[in-house]
This record gives sequence, C-alpha cells and structure tokens, in this order.
Amino acid sequence: MSRWKELTGGTSGQDYAARFAALARSGKDMHGEARFCAALVPAGARILDAGCGTGRVMIRLAELGHDCVGVDLDASMLAVAREQAPGLPWYQADLAGFEPDVLGVAADFDLVVAAGNIFPLLAAGTEARVVERLTAALRPGGLMVAGFGLDEAHLPVPPGITLPEYDDCCTAAGLTLVDRFATWDADPYDGGGYAVSVHRR
Repeated sequence: MSRWKELTGGTSGQDYAARFAALARSGKDMHGEARFCAALVPAGARILDAGCGTGRVMIRLAELGHDCVGVDLDASMLAVAREQAPGLPWYQADLAGFEPDVLGVAADFDLVVAAGNIFPLLAAGTEARVVERLTAALRPGGLMVAGFGLDEAHLPVPPGITLPEYDDCCTAAGLTLVDRFATWDADPYDGGGYAVSVHRR
C-alpha cells in the first residue's frame, strides 16, 4: 500500500480540491509547477503528469497548449480531474507498473512531471521501479521533473526518500541530473527541505 493511501484512505479527492480552491481564492499562485515545466519544453510538447491527482498541474499545461496525459492510482482524485476537464486523458494506474502501451498511450513524452510529493508518498521500496517505468515513457533526450519534500516540515508523513537515493534511482534508470532548484520558481537549491530535480534521459 502506498503511503498516500495509508494517509488518506484513497477518498480525499474532493477535500484536496477544496483546499487548493481556497488557496487560489486567497490569491496564491497555483501554477508554479506548470509554468516551470512549460519553460523546459517547446510549444505543443507531450507531457505526462505522473501522480496527477485532481489535475491542477496538467489542466494548466493543457491550457498552455501542451499534449498531456494524466496518471494516478487514487480514484477519488481522478474523479475530480475528470469532472474539471472531461476532455483530457486521465488514467488510473499504479506508477510502479505503468505501461503506456497497455493504456494505448505512446511512450515518447518530452517531459514527465511528478509534482506534489509523489516520491515520498509511494509504497516503500517501489521508488526505483517507478523511476524506471517513468523513464521508459520518455523519448531519448526527454526530461523528468520531480519536486518533493525532504523533511517533516515539507511532508505530511515522515521523510521516505533522500535526494542521494533519488539520484541513484535516476542514474540506474539511465537519467542524468541537469539541474536542481529549491522551488518551482527556480530558486537555487541550497540544501533545504524541498527540492525540484530535473533529469534528462
């Protein structure tokens, strides 16, 4: 069982969406992840939102003109995504067993994004497999972008993966570190409790 399901029971889609809607109403910028990713790829790029949740990031990327696919294991989150953007492709799948061809999806993405603490909330021991499966969905030269917390101040659960461990998973999957930032606004990484990592296949 994933740490996310242990935390939420797999029924938190509406609550999660309501929390972000409240943040948006308060004036908080909700599109940092999408803006960051869009700056890395050409217009009309194919983007996989891995662990897409309620679709906040992917919907914005689609609005910016990108060809997007969303995958998540949590049916309650996907229900919200499908309600908000019924015309976009949303798939329920475990990232540790993600096989695009089984879903009828071409494995030639320009970018895979895993935002929202995806890696710390995976089932323990599946991190390397998830990186491997997501890397396999990238075209040669494609980018994998992952942002996640590294300490209890930035996570709803105790930390589950360190940056060196994540980098080792990426190296084993054939990815090379391109850059690392402290935020989705591309602030320089200074060893703090949150990191956004960009790797290239």
